[in-house]
Amino acid sequence: MATVRFRGLGEVQVPLGTSLLQAATNAHFPEGSACGGVCACSTCHVYVIKGAELLSEQEDGEADILDKAFDVRATSRLGCQAKVVAEGVVEVDITSESLEAYENEHPAERGKYTSGRRTA
Repeated sequence: MATVRFRGLGEVQVPLGTSLLQAATNAHFPEGSACGGVCACSTCHVYVIKGAELLSEQEDGEADILDKAFDVRATSRLGCQAKVVAEGVVEVDITSESLEAYENEHPAERGKYTSGRRTA
């Protein structure tokens, strides 16, 4: 088991092989997934703050989709593609882009996560 900590939201224990998007979904944390987690959009974009070495390697398809994301950084990953492959703690920050996508996918929660949020 590993721990995935979502900055400002909480943490969840996950078995190895779990993607960051699956971890967020299991914990009911607001990570976007407009394409359903099939690496066809960038709405699950996160920044890995700690524990990047515990995640699967980034593949070409993920890098190609990240090129379409906003404010891509060296620590950027797609939650649907980044899988926990070793035990330990992974800490991530869900991007503003992803939070906005989540709120668009869940109209009843609009403004809950993006209203007054700092730019990550």
